[in-house]
Amino acid sequence: MSRKNQTLGEFIIENQSSFKYTSGELSRLINSIRLAAKVVNHEVNKAGLVDIIGAAGDTNIQGEDQQKLDVYANEKFIQTLTNRNIVCGIASEEEDDFISINSQDENNQNKYVVLIDPLDGSSNIDVNVSVGTIFSIYRRVTPVGTPVTLEDFLQKGSQQVAAGYVVYGTSTMLVYTTGDGVNGFTLNPALGTLYLSHPNMQFPLDGNIYSVNEGNYTHFPQGVKDYIKYCQKEEGDRPYTSRYIGSLVSDFHRNMIKGGIYLYPKSDKNSAGKLRLLYECNPMAFLAEQANGKASDGFNRILDIEPTELHQRVPFICGSKNMVEKAEEFMQKAK
Repeated sequence: MSRKNQTLGEFIIENQSSFKYTSGELSRLINSIRLAAKVVNHEVNKAGLVDIIGAAGDTNIQGEDQQKLDVYANEKFIQTLTNRNIVCGIASEEEDDFISINSQDENNQNKYVVLIDPLDGSSNIDVNVSVGTIFSIYRRVTPVGTPVTLEDFLQKGSQQVAAGYVVYGTSTMLVYTTGDGVNGFTLNPALGTLYLSHPNMQFPLDGNIYSVNEGNYTHFPQGVKDYIKYCQKEEGDRPYTSRYIGSLVSDFHRNMIKGGIYLYPKSDKNSAGKLRLLYECNPMAFLAEQANGKASDGFNRILDIEPTELHQRVPFICGSKNMVEKAEEFMQKAK
């Protein structure tokens, strides 16, 4: 049984039997992410003191202005994962194409690819609002020892072997799953150690929080508009409370703890939605399902969507199971 004073390393070792692949590989992978997250966390926490905040002057593949910390976080995660010789490929929100990594050890060819959003919600940094890192891990499907191809990254979310996020907030937490529940670890900044603080995290079946950018209401599909009106109606335990931070990690984290639903639907402005399937929606959907929640595009299970491109966007509805199913009802009615 897990103990609340366990470190992340101790927890991985104690629970290695729940991971169906080589536990040592997973340990090294999660530790690489932990290390990079601690470095990024240090920079995020001093963002107001040095000239690292603000735009870097470039745009990423999505056409979004890159914040300086986006670039820094991207470099740190790629550098750490590459140097630890554990992955054979990385795909990042900040990179146009995937990165192929050749193993330096001929006897231990790497089997994992990582897809990552290095700093989700980074536009919030300038106003001291929580941001995060999202990661998704797959076993490669092409032969071990050969360079990775796009096929290794275009896997359905149901094929993920691990996923998680780091939230850089009032306290820094790493939350992850390997398909056997969701556990959260909080950083003790004095020791630089992550301790198990939130074992077996679960979405409440119902909640009273809805998270959506209501400023885009007029651009939403009719089903989403109808669901929002349902949330606002004074009836039974409604109206629900509207809470929207604008950082997927922060909104998801709050809703998982308190119960709620997060919606980023398609709109007149973003006909396919705005969030990326491979390194935002899939990892969050995997976490949601492992925490007794649900994730959908309004009609289909997120983890069943067949990816067709690296930076593919999809509509995203995620959170407490009963709330997501109610939203899907409204979407079906308005089809």
